[in-house]
Amino acid sequence: MSDLNKYLINNDQTVREALIKLDKLGSSPILFVVKEENILIGALTDGDLRRGFIRGLGFEDALISFLQPNPKYLLENEDNIDAIELYKKNHFKVLPILNKKGQIIDVLNFDKISTIINADAVLMAGGEGKRLRPLTESTPKPLLKVGEKPIIEYNIDRLKNVGIKNIHLSVNYLAEQLEEYFGDGESKSLKIKYVKEDKPLGTIGSVLLVDHFDHEDIIVMNSDLLTNIDFADFFRVFKDSNASMAVAATSYHVDVPYAVLEVNDNNSVKSLKEKPRYTYYSNAGIYILKKEVLKMIPQNKFFDITDLMDKIIEMNLKLITYPINGYWLDIGKPEDFKKAQEDIKHIKL
Repeated sequence: MSDLNKYLINNDQTVREALIKLDKLGSSPILFVVKEENILIGALTDGDLRRGFIRGLGFEDALISFLQPNPKYLLENEDNIDAIELYKKNHFKVLPILNKKGQIIDVLNFDKISTIINADAVLMAGGEGKRLRPLTESTPKPLLKVGEKPIIEYNIDRLKNVGIKNIHLSVNYLAEQLEEYFGDGESKSLKIKYVKEDKPLGTIGSVLLVDHFDHEDIIVMNSDLLTNIDFADFFRVFKDSNASMAVAATSYHVDVPYAVLEVNDNNSVKSLKEKPRYTYYSNAGIYILKKEVLKMIPQNKFFDITDLMDKIIEMNLKLITYPINGYWLDIGKPEDFKKAQEDIKHIKL
C-alpha cells in the first residue's frame, strides 16, 4: 500500500533525523513515532516541532517531548470505509494501520489509495476472446490494450485504489503472457496469484481453485470490462444489506415506437402509454459474495455464476443488485473494442 518505513521514526532518534525524514515526505509530511516492535506512541509534523521550539525545546531534547499523543489510526481487517470518508473530509492525508497489538503494519496514503475494502478479488481472465479474432490469436483478450494499457490492468489498478491487496487471476488461454506481464504483483505493491483450469469450469467454478482467501468477502469480476464502478459504495451497500451476494447491474433501455395499450382479461383497455421507455437491468459481470457461499459450488464441475445465483434464491438467501451509475462497457466484439478506444480518451478509469 505504501513505503511504510519512510513514515516511521523510533522514539530514540533525534530531532535532526526527524526533520530530515519530514523534508523527504513532500506533500504528506507526517511521521509516526514508534517504540520497539513498531508500537505506535504518537505522531509528529513540522508544526509539532515548530511549536516545541517556541516552547523552548531544542535539538537535544527527546522526540517524545514534541509529538502528538493518541494519533488517529485504523485497525486492520475492520470495515473502515465510513471512518475513512470522515477522515478525508477532515483533510487527513496519511493514517497508520495497526494490528491488535498496536503495531503499525502499514499506512494509508490518500494520495495513492482512496479507501480500504477488506476483501480478496478474483478476476476471470481465461477466455479465448474468439469474437475478437484476429486480435486475440496471439494475445489473450485481457491484455489487449485500450489506450495506454491492457483492459485488465484498468481493473487491477482500480481494485488497488480501494485498498485490495490480494488478487487472484483465473487464467487459461495464453496464460503465460498474463503471468509474465503481472508477475507476483510486487511492482504494483500487490499479491497476485494465478489459478488455471484443467477443464472448463464455467464462469464461477474456477474460484474453488484458489487455495486460500484472507477475507470473508470476495469480489469476483470479468477481466474484459471497462468500468468506473464505485467499488467502495458497492461494498458498503453489500455489507449494509447483510446479503449473501451482490451483483452489479447495468441498465438497458427499450423504447417502444408506438402507443402501448394495457388491457385486462376481457380485453378492456385499462390505460394507454404513448411511446413508453422500459428500463431493464442486466448482469454487469461484477459480484461480491460471502466466502461461505463458495460451499454451494460443486467441486471440479462446470458451474456458472447464474447457477450460483439460482441456488442462493432457492435457499431463500439474500441476493441484491447494485446499479452502476457510471461508465461500463463489456468488450466482447470488434465494435466494442473500437468504442473503448474512443471512450478512453474522455473518461477517467
